Amino acid sequence: MAGEKAAGEKKPKKKTGEKAPAAPKATQKDAGEKKKKVKKHHASRNPVLARGIGRYSRSAMYARKALYKRKYTAPETKIEKKKKEKPRATITKPVGGDKNGGSRVVKIRKMPRYYPTEDVPRKLLSHGKKPFCQHKRRLRASITPGTVLILLTGRHRGKVTGDVDSQGPLAVNRVPLRRAHQKFVIATSTKLDISGVKIPKHLTDAYFKKKRLRKPKHQEGEIFDTEKEKYEITEQRKTDQKAVDSQILARIKKVPQLRGYLRSTFSLSNGVYPHKLVF
Repeated sequence: MAGEKAAGEKKPKKKTGEKAPAAPKATQKDAGEKKKKVKKHHASRNPVLARGIGRYSRSAMYARKALYKRKYTAPETKIEKKKKEKPRATITKPVGGDKNGGSRVVKIRKMPRYYPTEDVPRKLLSHGKKPFCQHKRRLRASITPGTVLILLTGRHRGKVTGDVDSQGPLAVNRVPLRRAHQKFVIATSTKLDISGVKIPKHLTDAYFKKKRLRKPKHQEGEIFDTEKEKYEITEQRKTDQKAVDSQILARIKKVPQLRGYLRSTFSLSNGVYPHKLVF
């Protein structure tokens, strides 16, 4: 009975929408075990004999790389582009008359009929650049009012002085009031507070301008006049020097060891390199 029932029972049909469970995907480890891709590094066609020296020359490498098969065109420069975009120099104009050909080529820009006998001076193209007299003058960031400087040129070179305009003081290092170019100066980290110092207003460029001394000319009747004019310090300079020094000396006394530092001279000895010094 039980066997007949089992034979008579129908098997349940699979639904059309249902799919068979997919087989498990192969993991990365399995794929790596099957096949490993080995990257081949391309070796240079020109083996190195020594550092910077190859086995083959430049012409030999040209053949080995087959560069003759490749077409290379250099990019056009601005000048080459301008040559292509040249404006027309001539224009064709119709001409009346049966025997005149009907047209004639005429220059757009006609040449002058008369030329000057002498060369006329003309300004060269400066491409928008300003002349030297119109350039902006800027001080270095390290040079500020009160910065102690080291002079590198002139009779006072090597001396440690004050600012670019008011140097010295004269009583300490014998450097008078003068101007120095910022190129020939080393700016140190030492600074002096000169906020209350009053400098005369007439200390301008004209004040520090070098005076031209008279040179004797040998003429008739002046054979023995061979003395050159000597430079003499004016009374104005002496009073200005005292006025500035009196104010700066009072501030130098407040800073310990500054007077001795200003009195010393700067020089390099064996084994001392300027680019390694900290001023």
